Amino acid sequence: MSLLNIQDPQKNVAFSLFVLGFRPFFLAAGIFSVISMALWMVNYSGQLVIPLQGLANFHWHAHEMIYGFSLAIISGFLLTAIKNWTGVQTIQYRPLMALFSLWLVARIALLFGTQLIMVAAVFDLTFNLMLFIAMLQPIVQVKQWKQIGIISKVLLLGIFNAFFYLGLLGFLDSGVYWGIYGGLFLVIAVVMNMGRRVMPFFIEKGVGYPVQLKNSKWLDISSLVLFLALAIVEVFILDSYISSYIAAPLFLISVIRLYNWHTRGIWKSSLLWGLYGSFVFITLAFLLFSILPYTSFITRSIALHTLTIGGISLITVSMMSRVTLGHTGRSVNQPSPWIDVVQWILLITIITRVVLPVVLPSLYNTWIVSSQLLWIAGYSLFAWVNYPYLTRPRTDGAEG
Repeated sequence: MSLLNIQDPQKNVAFSLFVLGFRPFFLAAGIFSVISMALWMVNYSGQLVIPLQGLANFHWHAHEMIYGFSLAIISGFLLTAIKNWTGVQTIQYRPLMALFSLWLVARIALLFGTQLIMVAAVFDLTFNLMLFIAMLQPIVQVKQWKQIGIISKVLLLGIFNAFFYLGLLGFLDSGVYWGIYGGLFLVIAVVMNMGRRVMPFFIEKGVGYPVQLKNSKWLDISSLVLFLALAIVEVFILDSYISSYIAAPLFLISVIRLYNWHTRGIWKSSLLWGLYGSFVFITLAFLLFSILPYTSFITRSIALHTLTIGGISLITVSMMSRVTLGHTGRSVNQPSPWIDVVQWILLITIITRVVLPVVLPSLYNTWIVSSQLLWIAGYSLFAWVNYPYLTRPRTDGAEG
């Protein structure tokens, strides 16, 4: 019998972590990001040396934020969303526990640097493959082919993760670079794809007054094509001038989309301004890429961190909090006030990491360490707030 077809009869057990995909992966993402960032902080400051034979320190950090933290959130969200889209139950209980264990073993192995790299590679790539299969099965079952686009990005993440390991093991010259930066742009592509799907709906339902927000098909297509072109240049060509020519119209398109999605009620809810704010920072990143070759004070690192920290942190807290509330029988319009605090901490984290180093570059190391501490504080609080929601049964007695 296939691992993914195991049926488990448990219902509404007191410890409900493995009832649905969002539960283990959201909680683990919060906890893992704290542990991983803490290790990166002490390594960055020189207080601890992580054994990384053949791998740059920042590549280790980037890999775990992409394929550990970000992919855990994507996994939890899509395993839950695909159930809603298709009406087919996605994996739960023992199969979900098995899938999660693959992710967890890989993360633990990589906390030791490259000492257990073969263990990490086997478990990480097996996780990538099994995750794709778990997502593909219900979509194929109901022939909902329109979802292939989003899960194909999950498959591509697995392929680029394989590039990373092949490069690290000496089989692919540019493999580590392709794995890191290809994975980075794929994660942002998922964020943009899902944001485009849910942003208008969430805002319309959450502002508390009638409003209709629209998606423009030509903007969607233009944004997709230009972002794909930018990603190809940044990953495989590395020409800042070509990137600039692509990023400039991409910035203008993003500004128009932000205008189309805006309504004043956004700013009354952290779950809404978190969603919207992530796209503000993604748009700002496109602007930075467009001016990068012509300035001396903007670095590629600043542009990339605006895209990643700015584009990922706020929206992940917003999405995870909303999904957690809705799928545990709670009101999505009444998040814990502590989630507001989390969002403000992460907003300050973004400013500290990408704005202050430009304004006061002489204090660069101070800003980096400060942003690391703020990140740790924000996601520690997120995990603390959501632990009881994610581990206990739904409040309405239903399964989910």
